[in-house]
Amino acid sequence: MARIAGIDLPENKRIDYALTLIYGIGWTLSKKILFATNVPEEKRVHDLTEEDLFKINKAVENYTVEGDLKREIRQNIQRLKTVGTYRGVRHSRNLPVHGQRTKSNGRTKRGKRKTVGAFKKEMLAKQTAAKPASAK
Repeated sequence: MARIAGIDLPENKRIDYALTLIYGIGWTLSKKILFATNVPEEKRVHDLTEEDLFKINKAVENYTVEGDLKREIRQNIQRLKTVGTYRGVRHSRNLPVHGQRTKSNGRTKRGKRKTVGAFKKEMLAKQTAAKPASAK
């Protein structure tokens, strides 16, 4: 089993796809790493030699991936919240950050709809019906 950046790569997958399973490596970076290490993209993970794995591992070490990247992102968001920027406030209120509209969309971020003030007539009818009974 090949292990790169603390992630076990699936044996039967192509190496260009398997590298994208590492957090912080997408298709473009995967292709760039394989080009720099002279490893063919079509090779499967189980066909890689120890030397190929070593070269890929060395190339991946030059980039911020996995835990370090997650920690850096979390610290950046925390800094925005502490400073009190608009983006930080949006993060803390759990609302979209990048300028999307929220009046009609944004259900993924805002959650299930909560109806407010829809049953006013019913509540008034119950209160007026309950008042005369308690006045007796």
